[in-house]
Amino acid sequence: MKKALIVDDHPVVGATLGLILESEGFRQVDVVASGVEAVPMIRKHLPELVILDLNLKGMSGLEVLERIRANGLECRVVVFTSHDPAHYQLRCMRAGAMAFVAKSDPLQQLRNAIKAVRSGYTYFPGSADLSAGNGVLQNNERQLIGQLSDRELHILVQLAQGRANKDIAEGLSLSHKTVSTYKTRLMAKLGLGSLVLLREFAMRNQLI
Repeated sequence: MKKALIVDDHPVVGATLGLILESEGFRQVDVVASGVEAVPMIRKHLPELVILDLNLKGMSGLEVLERIRANGLECRVVVFTSHDPAHYQLRCMRAGAMAFVAKSDPLQQLRNAIKAVRSGYTYFPGSADLSAGNGVLQNNERQLIGQLSDRELHILVQLAQGRANKDIAEGLSLSHKTVSTYKTRLMAKLGLGSLVLLREFAMRNQLI
């Protein structure tokens, strides 16, 4: 039986993806809404294909990819996310994903990615343009973002979205002090003096 797993916390997106996978011949399609649930479901059902969002509660999609690889689980992962490919596509490639599709792309892109991955190919459209920037400032800022760890980038986005340290800590099962340390480290690495500047930085680089 052809099995697939959808990891996405938006019910409408999950339902749409389910219909697409069924039309592609999958007979069993499971859906989970958090990164924490993903790896146990993969281990239990052994899906051939996983459609993975990056913006998840508790554990980011990048961390899910790392767990899949660390546990030696054999499945082909298509990342389907609203995050900017310029900052996330290369990270996903390195973490073991076989395809990356932005949610802003036509759904045909997702169908193409599914077919490519099932045939044993990778699908990263536009990957040759990842280093292209819009000026010296943005190139420098992209380099700074590229030097952040996956966890630092995840926390940066949440801070820029206005989430409190306490809420971030609860969502990631970290202590408030640990999140504060991440915040201080981020501000230093990026040379930013306030959360207002951090939000502007994130918006300028299409992180939010």
